[in-house]
Amino acid sequence: MWLPLLVLIVLLLIYRWHRQSQILENLTDKYVFITGCDSGFGNVLAKQLDKRGMKVLASCLTTKGAENLKKEASSRLQTVILDVADGQSVISAAKCIANIVGDHGLWGLVNNAGFGFAFAPNAWQTRADFAKVLNINLVGLCDVTVTLLPLIIKAKGRIVNVASCGGRLPNVGGGYCPSKFGVEAFSDSLRREVRDFGVKISIIEPGAFRTALGATEPHLKNLERLWSNLPSPIKEYYGEQYYYQCAQGLKSLIGVASPKLHYVTDCMEHALTAVYPWTRYSVGLDCKLYYLPVSYLPTVISDYLLCRSAPKPARGVM
Repeated sequence: MWLPLLVLIVLLLIYRWHRQSQILENLTDKYVFITGCDSGFGNVLAKQLDKRGMKVLASCLTTKGAENLKKEASSRLQTVILDVADGQSVISAAKCIANIVGDHGLWGLVNNAGFGFAFAPNAWQTRADFAKVLNINLVGLCDVTVTLLPLIIKAKGRIVNVASCGGRLPNVGGGYCPSKFGVEAFSDSLRREVRDFGVKISIIEPGAFRTALGATEPHLKNLERLWSNLPSPIKEYYGEQYYYQCAQGLKSLIGVASPKLHYVTDCMEHALTAVYPWTRYSVGLDCKLYYLPVSYLPTVISDYLLCRSAPKPARGVM
């Protein structure tokens, strides 16, 4: 009885593996634009695709970041200075890209640029704190995508948007998780709009990885800044012990982050080069085994799992 079912499962796995292992031809003729290449995933991916022979256009926020990347890549790789939160900077970068790719169009866009030094309770943050994260992680991503969309449609290319496991299950306060929820929504709606143009969109959902956003000190400094600027009533409600527990929680979260960035960039590469890319790539054991499964549980259960280790306010419900 079980043997036919087992054979069917094995055949399905073989078919799945064969389908996903098919890679496009003529990759060396394709242009790929990557945002946020000063460090982290973008930096690793730019060098990874460059070694594969693809025509990489890498955007960096700083001139120093661009210079350092050029030193580690071939002469094929070209850099562009881009601040995704600045609309005029996006327009200037798009004109530069259009001049480079010409009639080829843009095969790949990887929206990787992001800002994540905003992990703290929601009640501690101001409008400016939320706006800074959303302008980079969501509004900037939408702006870059829409501005470059004609070039991508011309090439019948690919868009790869970096979301997060926090875009499925919010585990920290601040603008980071809302921005990644927004990336998920924007990607899904746009995918349905452009499918008839031959454009494919993939979402990357990394767990905790040790990128520049995984540096401990900037997160702790931001937490300290927010705590020190809180009005006295809010400080009294939360209590100083809550602040120290938040700091310890940040250290623990960053401490377990994986240094194997290639797990994420390999998924990005597959989304750009596979004949049949996945719609979503959930990367990291923490994402696959915890965040993703918990996100499907009833709210009462997911709330219990997330709250049991959360800091407790000094003047909460007794």
